Amino acid sequence: MKIIGIIPARYSSTRFPGKPLVKISGKYMIQRVYEAASESKLLNEVIIATDDKRIFDCAKKFGGKVVMTPKCNSGTDRLAFTVKKINCDIVVNIQGDEPLIKPEMIDLAIKPLLKNKSIIVSTIATEFCNAKEKNSPNNVKVILDKNRFAIYFSRLPLPNSLKHIGLYVYRKFFLLKFARMKQTPLELSEKLEQLRILENGYKIYVAKTKYKTIGVDTKSDLEKVKKWLSLASKFS
Repeated sequence: MKIIGIIPARYSSTRFPGKPLVKISGKYMIQRVYEAASESKLLNEVIIATDDKRIFDCAKKFGGKVVMTPKCNSGTDRLAFTVKKINCDIVVNIQGDEPLIKPEMIDLAIKPLLKNKSIIVSTIATEFCNAKEKNSPNNVKVILDKNRFAIYFSRLPLPNSLKHIGLYVYRKFFLLKFARMKQTPLELSEKLEQLRILENGYKIYVAKTKYKTIGVDTKSDLEKVKKWLSLASKFS
């Protein structure tokens, strides 16, 4: 069983251009994600996939394994392009803008696919810290059924919801199939790609983690991460 972690990274973010290359406590954000993923006990390999030479050169500089891809419409498309010729069984989509990601979170998301052959996609979620976080459209909410499969994802408040963390684990055959699916109405309405899976009748298993993260979508998010790391260093 070969498990590959892919970190799709693009330079041209609408809200925060160049964010993979911002420095956080002396390290590039993409470097922090790569190093955390490399500590996973279950990943056999970690690859950065980008269409930007600046990110490619940066990854080479800090010793990361990196491949160039064509311009892609989404991170999923970039994943599919990268792994279609790689011999592997499971592919993990690790967001490049999650500098607080922990290897334990990655392993937690992978384990359901190792334990249950019927699970083809998994992800993770955690408790909200406060009401403000729960009501923010920048945080994706997920509600689950009694078997821990996702019922729905939304940017709007949902009853009994968890905070979704955008890390996905796919069986390779399904990732390639997913990348070929047409966009769906709810996906377009919510701007959440994972809804395409649910709308096509497939299930997403959701593992619950105790860890918290801060995804970097804006410069204010970056400041939150820096503050978090500063506080963590004082208590370590």
